[in-house]
Amino acid sequence: MDKTIPFDAKSSAKYQGIVPLSALLAGFADCDDFQTRRVSFGLERTEGVTVCWIDGLVSGERVSQDILRPLTEASRSGDAAGDAAVIAQILRGAVYRYTVKVRTALNDAADDLTHGCCLLLFEEAGAALSFEVRGEAVRAIAQPTLEKSLKGAKDSFVESLRINTALVRQRVCTPQLKLHERSLGRRSHTRVALLYMEGIVQPAFLSTLEQRLDRLDVDAVLATGTLEESIVDAPLSPFPQLLHTERPDRFAMYLLDGRIGMLIDGLPVALVLPVTFAEFMKVTGDASIHYTAATALSLLRWAALLLSLLTPALYVAVASFHPEMIPTRLLLSIIEAEQQVPFSATHEVLGMLFAFGLLQEAGLRLPNPVGDTVSIIGALIVGQAAVEARLVSPISIIVVAVSSISCYALPSQDLASAIRLCRLALLLGAIAAGLYGVGLGCCLLLLHLSNLESFGLNYTAPLSQGSRGLFRLLLRIPKAWDKYRDPLLQTPDRRRQG
Repeated sequence: MDKTIPFDAKSSAKYQGIVPLSALLAGFADCDDFQTRRVSFGLERTEGVTVCWIDGLVSGERVSQDILRPLTEASRSGDAAGDAAVIAQILRGAVYRYTVKVRTALNDAADDLTHGCCLLLFEEAGAALSFEVRGEAVRAIAQPTLEKSLKGAKDSFVESLRINTALVRQRVCTPQLKLHERSLGRRSHTRVALLYMEGIVQPAFLSTLEQRLDRLDVDAVLATGTLEESIVDAPLSPFPQLLHTERPDRFAMYLLDGRIGMLIDGLPVALVLPVTFAEFMKVTGDASIHYTAATALSLLRWAALLLSLLTPALYVAVASFHPEMIPTRLLLSIIEAEQQVPFSATHEVLGMLFAFGLLQEAGLRLPNPVGDTVSIIGALIVGQAAVEARLVSPISIIVVAVSSISCYALPSQDLASAIRLCRLALLLGAIAAGLYGVGLGCCLLLLHLSNLESFGLNYTAPLSQGSRGLFRLLLRIPKAWDKYRDPLLQTPDRRRQG
């Protein structure tokens, strides 16, 4: 545990040999970026100290100006004699870095080194002083790339944990915003910060999360998936159960609602829990526009969800099994188009979904200019050529295009990926049994969603709470009326405004 404690001659005996230089050197053997330097405290005195750091993780200027320079100034050494007295002198301000921690365990000292700290090793006392001198080689704060902002803030999270916590602190300026850090991963020792609002968050959520993190036993936490699959309630479900965001303002809103946030060092994204299905359909920009426009956009997104999920399956089911349900003129148009192509509607839809999936994957993996070009060429030229060559009918392209475009309108990419899988499953049900297969697939989907939980919350809430829940799900009421936090979160402080 990180701690800053006083050090005196009386306490030096019990720390004898706990952080030996030889053990530290052996641990970083064959590491050419591990640097050591022996200097004398006060330059002319006999008391020496070994300075250790990892090149590239620390700022060379900070090490020179804030540690080595004051360490060798004779005027700062005073009458210190022995390691214990030297440590006490440094803790009183002989070295002027803003943070200093006394390390008495070898693992803690090594962990500080790998996280951008400089160590002063005192072999006689068996202790080390740790100074944070992390380098500034991080990506600059830029605009969000996935969550576009029209009237909101233009900054996004970066790969530095401390910068990300500062971005959140700038928006929630209160000591009630609590932050607990811990290291996860047996070998990576990745620092993860838990953030929550004291007095607002439900303690049961925090306790459950900490218990699941304590059980986490992996080599490294280098991706959100490693952490997510270890702490969610149903890791086998394709539906996301942790919300990802790259926007500090949205992250702060969720904290004020009574949720828990997680920031991972090295990843420019934050995790939020607990969440329900409805949270993945919300957009931060809705809070910045008039409630009538926000409600209309919310209804549009839910319509896009249904179109993306059901359109291909319904078209195949009706065209293959229930043509009597199609109006006569439309049916004649479909029959005329299908007579010109060698494949059935089933094969056309499957082939076009596969082609759209390839185009989407190619657009994501290629560089931006090339990816945009490939998407345009694939959507326009290849699609038009396929119609003119009479390989697919225009109605099949329209159906698949409507479904794909509707999926792009979903705010969460994780949810969109789950919807694509469910869309394929419903399509297979339509191929097997027509509308009966589609109905059975929808029932199984609803059954699966209703059985999901997120840290004790029903995943389908507030839809599962009846008509009042449906009203809260689809409509955004005026801010003046929205006086209470979500009752599902069971927050101790329910009122958000007077």
